[in-house]
Amino acid sequence: MIEQEQHSDVIRINARENDVFDIFNFKYYLGPNPYLETGAVVFDFALTNYRQPLEIEEYVQVVSDRYPHLAEYKYNSYADLFARVVSEVSQLDMDLHLNHWRVKAYDDYVRISIQALHERTSKEVLYTVWDWFENITDNRSFPWEKSLEKLQNRFRYSVYGGPTVYALLRTASKQGIPTFYLWEEGLMQYGHGRKLVRGVATTFDTDSHIDSEFTTRKDDCKAFLQSLGFPVPQGEIVTSEAEALTVAEDIGYPVAVKPVIGHKGIGVTAEVQTERELKSAYQRALLAIPEEQPTRVIVENSIAGKDFRLLCVNGKFVAATERCPASVVGDGYSTIKELIRRENRKPERWDTPTSPMSKILIDEAMELYLEEQGWTLDSIIESDRTVSLRKVANLSVGGVSINATNAIHHDNIILAQDIAQHFRLTCLGIDVIAPNLSESWKSGKLAILEINSAPGIFMHLNPAVGESVDVPAHILATFFHSAEDAKIPIITFNHIAIPELQTTIDHILFQHPEWTIGAVSRQGLFINRSQKVLNKDYNSNVQSLLRYPKLDLLIAEYPEEILEAEGMFYQSSNIVILDNPSEIEMMLVRNVADDGIVVIKKDNDISINRQGLIEDYTLGMGEDFTRVYLKEINSISMTTPKSKYSPI
Repeated sequence: MIEQEQHSDVIRINARENDVFDIFNFKYYLGPNPYLETGAVVFDFALTNYRQPLEIEEYVQVVSDRYPHLAEYKYNSYADLFARVVSEVSQLDMDLHLNHWRVKAYDDYVRISIQALHERTSKEVLYTVWDWFENITDNRSFPWEKSLEKLQNRFRYSVYGGPTVYALLRTASKQGIPTFYLWEEGLMQYGHGRKLVRGVATTFDTDSHIDSEFTTRKDDCKAFLQSLGFPVPQGEIVTSEAEALTVAEDIGYPVAVKPVIGHKGIGVTAEVQTERELKSAYQRALLAIPEEQPTRVIVENSIAGKDFRLLCVNGKFVAATERCPASVVGDGYSTIKELIRRENRKPERWDTPTSPMSKILIDEAMELYLEEQGWTLDSIIESDRTVSLRKVANLSVGGVSINATNAIHHDNIILAQDIAQHFRLTCLGIDVIAPNLSESWKSGKLAILEINSAPGIFMHLNPAVGESVDVPAHILATFFHSAEDAKIPIITFNHIAIPELQTTIDHILFQHPEWTIGAVSRQGLFINRSQKVLNKDYNSNVQSLLRYPKLDLLIAEYPEEILEAEGMFYQSSNIVILDNPSEIEMMLVRNVADDGIVVIKKDNDISINRQGLIEDYTLGMGEDFTRVYLKEINSISMTTPKSKYSPI
């Protein structure tokens, strides 16, 4: 028997003429909201009653072909199934940390809440699953792989979609470190107020911009490392193709060619063997130089060996990765181009924020290198023969990463740390070439190619071969020894008038005159007693206060209309103070910290929960509620917030 949703009075809103299901009242919440404890997309689901749906089991059968584990659950309604499928698809086959969902039935529809991160991606996921269900109803095929790739690309090109950004975001979420994106600045923020750190990928506001800029000047960096006695290849800076040819003749082939200003291996060509190759490599280096920069190209000895990235965090060695050029293995009947296309279809090369490898890129550099080996893209390779596609082991164009952390020689660890200690940078990547890392650099077989102030970390966290190194945890530990080190005290009210708000601010400042207190209500925005401009977007006020790097404590009002319209901006409060709360306002209690305090007034009855110890009493005649909660606030204002931990 088909289980029906209640739909007698439902008017079709978004459904097309023949749709069985309707999705409407879509809303995105950045943080906790009345429906879910996390950021979420919330929408209403109903049957249109235009025509009958299939049995629930028939939808499950089709869906479980793509997600077999979904067949293991019992579904009480179409909404229950739909919600679980949307939650599953939201992970985009990337293992995104989005696995919370909830359904709540009303008379004529069901409200579904799905954990979400990026609004546009989440909305497209919802409509993709809706289309899928309608196609199942009509027994039509659905272009699932194409749809999934579109969703993955939507997330990949979002502000959260970079592998390093997402890895840090996911780790921070797992550790309970507050994290949000600053849209106007194009930065991620970790922590609140006085504890905050801002950054993009592995570059942070604590880093020296002078040191960061210095690492992009490969010529000066090379001279600096050489002056410290570290091994660097011999070479010169040139400004013309003719000079490049002369230098190559002087130092001898093979040579490496790269732009002085650059990063991520763009414009770098190694093992240049001939004058023809040098001319092509020089042109690639020119194309990689930013327009505002002068023409300056490095021509240096190309050292034989394997390509390694050594990573230091806060001056300490944490990981090493061998980077191998992209390659394909012949099968006796496929061309190189076909082998590349087949390789690129593998899940590990889906080029998502959690993929261990990028897609193999076909370009001029690859075609020239194949030509040197006597191949073209149309060549058919004999079975089991491996063909290397590039000279340079650049992961962004399909190279393979291999964890080499446990194989590194003690002397090479010291070398990496000695280099990193000379820079005020949170992260430093050191690119070296050597036969292997297990032999000391003092043997004379290792050379430092360059250093990078904004190194990618996903090659260490998710290598194509070998065990993971939790680099994001090392980075976040530089700033926060625990989640509590990232937070400032937060006091949340459901209602507070300006006079009571100012009284509360004065009470705390009397005890701690050196503190900076931020406060926001529907009526005003304050830093200490100074009133600031109140933004119409309520949560933007909360964000601006938590973005304030001198803030020691936040006071925020979250009444029902704000919770319903925007949800909360932050995850937890140290003290929650509720004055005759509504059912929706009671959600503030669920977001109190484990060691927090909840004060609830209902008419004249007071209930105080201090870390599980409950005290109930009734206010006396004329007794002021303000006095009650100020007494509790004393407990939070006795501990001076610590400053954030600064890297070397």
